[in-house]
Amino acid sequence: MAFSFPRLAAASLALGLFALPALAQQSTAPKAFTRAEIEAIIREYIVKNPEILQEAAVELERRQAEAQAAAIKQVTADPRSPLYQSPHHVVLGNPNGDVTLVEFFDYNCGFCKRGLNDIKQLVETDKNLRVILKDLPILSEGSKDAAAIAYALKKQVSPDTYWKFHFNLMGQQGRIGREEALGVAKSLGVDMKRLEADLAKPGFEDAVEETKMIASALGINGTPSYVVAEDIVVGARGYDALASRIANFRKCKKAEC
Repeated sequence: MAFSFPRLAAASLALGLFALPALAQQSTAPKAFTRAEIEAIIREYIVKNPEILQEAAVELERRQAEAQAAAIKQVTADPRSPLYQSPHHVVLGNPNGDVTLVEFFDYNCGFCKRGLNDIKQLVETDKNLRVILKDLPILSEGSKDAAAIAYALKKQVSPDTYWKFHFNLMGQQGRIGREEALGVAKSLGVDMKRLEADLAKPGFEDAVEETKMIASALGINGTPSYVVAEDIVVGARGYDALASRIANFRKCKKAEC
């Protein structure tokens, strides 16, 4: 296992800090050790026992992973979290479903396009599944323009119509931006004047900022990413991978039983 210099340096520092009190307590010298003397003792010990650095680095990594997992669990396990309760996202499927799937997506994400039919199949086959769509426009200005139109659109259409908009827009090949999003909205018979008026109203930037904060708290930095029954799935893994996690959660309240 390879370790970078910063990690080793951090481990050395941690080891030194832990050793200071012990050295001070164990000392029987008539005078207290100086800092330089203590540092020399620590250095000598590390040189003679270099494996302690690897042990410290592994332990530090384990603790950081545990802390991150606990922080993520605090968000995913809380039904009142903005992950699940927010005026900014769209809910598809059964709004009272016993399991919730959250997707973070970008309209210009190729892997999101690949996973589009997976979500469609889940919504159509699992009548007790709640699906939340969270637009995370991180790939381009076009992504942000399309997300703004989608945000304004949801103010005047039903979830079913929004799904048609989402499915048709996400299903397009090539660059997606304002023109493409407006074209899909118009094809669905949307009130375009109202749409333009809603686009001018505040709220969209707050919605994007909220989604980015949630994604950051969950360690999500790419799309598509899913929260499936409190478990995070990164990338387009396919219908079976998502469906199995949903089934397991119903069975044992875990992603894997």
